[in-house]
Amino acid sequence: MSIRLLSETIINQIAAGEVIERPASVVKELVENAIDAGATRIEIVTAGGGKNLIRVTDNGGGIPADELTLAVSRHCTSKLTDDVHDIRALGFRGEALPSIGSVARLSIKSRTAEADSGYEVVVRGGHLEGPRPTAINRGTIVEVSDLFYATPARLKFMKTDRAESTAITEVVKRIAISFPQVRFSIAGTDRSPLELPATCTAGETVSEAAMLERISQVLGADFSENALALDSEREGVRLTGFTAIPSFNRANSLHQFAYINGRPVRDKQVFGALRGAYSDVIARDRHPVGVLFLQLDPAYVDVNVHPAKADVRFRDPGLVRGLIVGTIRHALAQSGIRPATSGAEAMLKAFQAQGFETSERSSGSFTSSPARSWQSATSYRPEPPRQEWSPQTAHPAQRPLHLDTQPAQRFEQAGFGEALQATISQFTAPSADSRAAEIEAPAELLRTPLGAARAQIHANYIVSQTEDSLVIVDQHAAHERLVYEALKTALESKPMAAQMLLIPEIVDLPEEDAERVVAHAPTLERFGLSVEQFGPGAVAVRETPAMLGEMDVQQLIRDLADEIAEHDTANGLKDMLNHVAATMACHGSVRSGRRMKGEEMNALLRQMEATPGSGTCNHGRPTYIELKLSDIERLFGRR
Repeated sequence: MSIRLLSETIINQIAAGEVIERPASVVKELVENAIDAGATRIEIVTAGGGKNLIRVTDNGGGIPADELTLAVSRHCTSKLTDDVHDIRALGFRGEALPSIGSVARLSIKSRTAEADSGYEVVVRGGHLEGPRPTAINRGTIVEVSDLFYATPARLKFMKTDRAESTAITEVVKRIAISFPQVRFSIAGTDRSPLELPATCTAGETVSEAAMLERISQVLGADFSENALALDSEREGVRLTGFTAIPSFNRANSLHQFAYINGRPVRDKQVFGALRGAYSDVIARDRHPVGVLFLQLDPAYVDVNVHPAKADVRFRDPGLVRGLIVGTIRHALAQSGIRPATSGAEAMLKAFQAQGFETSERSSGSFTSSPARSWQSATSYRPEPPRQEWSPQTAHPAQRPLHLDTQPAQRFEQAGFGEALQATISQFTAPSADSRAAEIEAPAELLRTPLGAARAQIHANYIVSQTEDSLVIVDQHAAHERLVYEALKTALESKPMAAQMLLIPEIVDLPEEDAERVVAHAPTLERFGLSVEQFGPGAVAVRETPAMLGEMDVQQLIRDLADEIAEHDTANGLKDMLNHVAATMACHGSVRSGRRMKGEEMNALLRQMEATPGSGTCNHGRPTYIELKLSDIERLFGRR
């Protein structure tokens, strides 16, 4: 078979298979082009999940008429100089528009500020028409219809319209976070409208408040109430952004955002570092919430790894990982003790749901319960005739219990008043040895973050009071965190105790892995693991951490070699030691069911206030919940 040159249309369709995976990929490329053109207002309209129509309108600088044909030609771009490592724009490959035009019907209308009128080009299945004059305001309108009509096999891999429109929304939100000076709007017949107003003026420096406001538009207002600001720099790499406190977490990683020089990326190294920073303060099946912005010289990061530009490669990945982990952990340590607002909201919803049920049972109405309202709306059932209630006709379990006849007679004659109070006055107050006896504490403790302990209920939960809130503390979870942090401090303050092996363990490794492990030998020795070179492809282990006891040395060294190869760190051994410390803390802390004195409760609260990360236990569960007085008053209808 002879070698032949592929046609331009086939080449573009092959490129489209890498760049244009789904309608969301088209929106991403077009929105990035609009931002590179200096737009401050971008409007996206879709139909059929983007498969039938995608229209992106911006007020950017526009494209001159003599450059419109170049815009739909491969490898033509205005965003790249002769240095491929100096990439400062979102787009630079010059493949998006011709790739779209090869698999869909593409129309581009554009007008610059200096032009008297706009011009339009149309690409259908790779065939160019135009440019020709058209009516348009300053800016550009790109319309893509019948996506993948030229490659119908690709349509079989598309998801439902709802799924595709949701993916488009997520792409726009991910881009919008990095550009708070741009107003975004999404509309169409397949979705509900979404507006993301600009939070600052174009050209001005983006303030922390403006950035947090834009993030709140995407992640919700509750994120700003639980966010910690990040700002750190190391060796020319700067990290800014926001991350949430450990108790504010999610069941998946969809609420994690990373940006490299303003470009949204889905890089596993960055998200792995984010996960590592929360390794001992969040449950394994939960995910932290955060928005990270990394700024560094473009020459030290390669964004040209994949045509979609979602993956990057750092020249020094260890530096980036260390910066992310160190900055986040420092922010968590400096944040003090803070409860997640989601805990109080969940408690309020639980109380309110119980209130609805009680109200319904007492009133007999159908409108007080959401479940009943739904049932009555979907299936009609005739209501049985009501009978007037009276003590004589009521079921014995519903009849009032008369302690004596005189108060009951007075109640029936006088109605609700002193008679009922006289009946209540016959009951005695609880004794001092009850399960929730109040604890006396100095008034100045009310001004502390966790307040003054007032009671212990069910021999497990401490109830404390501040000036404006009620706090409930899980005594076992709280003390478990305190013991764990004390053990970690002891482990890090001095070299780890090691036990010498009678016979050194020889571990065979690939030559490059053996060199990596030996290069990290000083760090490993701090944790009680002594390794040295043993030939070109092996290491000898002479000492292991005493804390780990008998262990599989071969597997440990291989796991460390894999981690060093991927992240250039040897934190796996440290994590193992921390796991042992966490187990010791769990078994050595105050157990559930132990009665505590008032002085012990207040001492526990004061230690929690002084210990970083005490808002969650070693397993990631919250150690306490705070309910504001205003929320309590709202539950009782006082507000």
